[in-house]
Amino acid sequence: MSSEPGMLKHVESEKNTALPDDFEEKADLGSFDAADGDEALQLVGTEAKEHFSEEFNRKLRRKLDFVIPTISAAVYFTQFLDKTALNYASVMGFPIVGQHYNLVSMAFYLGFLFWEFPTVYISQKLRLAKYLGANIVLWGALLMLHASTNNFGAFFALRFLLGMCESCVAPSLILIVSMFYKKDEQATRISWFYVMNGLTQIFGGFIAYGISFYDGKGIPTYKIIYLLLGALAIIVGIIVLIWLPDSPVHARMLSREERIAALERVRNDQGGTANKMIKMDQIKEALTDIRTWLVVLSTVLTSIPNGALTNFGNIIIKSFGYTTKQTLILSTPGGAIGSAMVLFCGWYSDKKNERMTPIVIALVPTIVGAAILIGLQGSGQTSVLLFASYLTGTFGSALSTIYAYNASNTSGHTKKVTINALTLATFSVGNIIGTEILQPKDAPGYIPGKTAIMVILIVQLFVCFLLRWINVRLNKQRQKKLAEEKTRRGWSDADVQRERERHAFADLTDKQNLFFVYTA
Repeated sequence: MSSEPGMLKHVESEKNTALPDDFEEKADLGSFDAADGDEALQLVGTEAKEHFSEEFNRKLRRKLDFVIPTISAAVYFTQFLDKTALNYASVMGFPIVGQHYNLVSMAFYLGFLFWEFPTVYISQKLRLAKYLGANIVLWGALLMLHASTNNFGAFFALRFLLGMCESCVAPSLILIVSMFYKKDEQATRISWFYVMNGLTQIFGGFIAYGISFYDGKGIPTYKIIYLLLGALAIIVGIIVLIWLPDSPVHARMLSREERIAALERVRNDQGGTANKMIKMDQIKEALTDIRTWLVVLSTVLTSIPNGALTNFGNIIIKSFGYTTKQTLILSTPGGAIGSAMVLFCGWYSDKKNERMTPIVIALVPTIVGAAILIGLQGSGQTSVLLFASYLTGTFGSALSTIYAYNASNTSGHTKKVTINALTLATFSVGNIIGTEILQPKDAPGYIPGKTAIMVILIVQLFVCFLLRWINVRLNKQRQKKLAEEKTRRGWSDADVQRERERHAFADLTDKQNLFFVYTA
């Protein structure tokens, strides 16, 4: 079912007069051009002409769940293992130590930051999943090359290139989830792949523990880690290239009827799907939206502890007096606790239609854990310190919820990719800072760095409350304006629904579209 040619082309009438442009609203009921709309318009047009039963939609969602979150989880599982291979190598005879180790840790995030904006705009022009798959295969090869050198300069360069390749992962997966799932389904699906961060900590710890028993002389144990994980990444990349869909319009796994149903499922959310045009007005709006910079700030505040604990978590646990083998196995429960928090926050976020409250829930245990690590350092209470180190892993689900926040609270394809790029670029900035706050001179307690982590996350609590307040306020303004328009134009509820459908795939931003509702 395709739309009639020019169906959206300059539709002008009494019902289509632009609203005033003030602090909140550029919300427009005015004319727009079909050529500027999403690619979904080619398939479903501007009005919902087909209605599907609840049972049909449930079966469709199950079919989507079998493929999209599953493959996304495999991607995230691989990415986090590859990114944290250095953490395992650090206690397995890795030849680079001291400040050089900090710099090698930082190199990944420098590459990530350098390539984040180019990669999201390149991916907008290409088939999204195919671009992602090619990057995964490439970084798998780069990871295997880590086993070919002991040189600091070579490791720095390889980690930089690895960061470049991996910078497309989260923006691509967030976009795919936002295309296929409704707002009240997105946080849960994002949590299903983001939970791999914690599960890889368990899996990777056991793998590294097993490899640590290798006593052959042919190859150092840390190089075996790189060869295994690099090969795994290449396999996952091939799976992505073959099976992960780019968008509902191009989903080969779906019949034509199912593609239409997939688009109709998300029409009312007003989030849109894919659009290949890079629109400068949407970039400008993203950069002038106060919420963008609060998301950026929240991401930085989350990422600084991430950069510290991802690369130094095993070193901190070993400082309690454990051997290398004990450290590798004892690091795994922290992954289980972090995973449980990710799944809980994803469920709570969709169940309660909240984004900021779950972040607060995730931050509090980490703040408590950091306080215990500071207060009991050197006390000899090893079991308490170990439990505190596990608590510090709960903050990781905050970034998962920020991803869900972006998916649910942004429309306009160029604006989406811009905000996702800013989020991931500042993720890398925070991680770069994080690799430097735990300084070798502060070992083994790292008290200044742990104190910084605690203070940073306390500040983030206040940022979350502010973002939530702004979104609630914007929704109240929008409801009032929509009620005024309904009265002024003499609209019935059916008229409102028709206009909502007409705007859904017009590639309007959330500020331009009067029918967009923000998730607090």
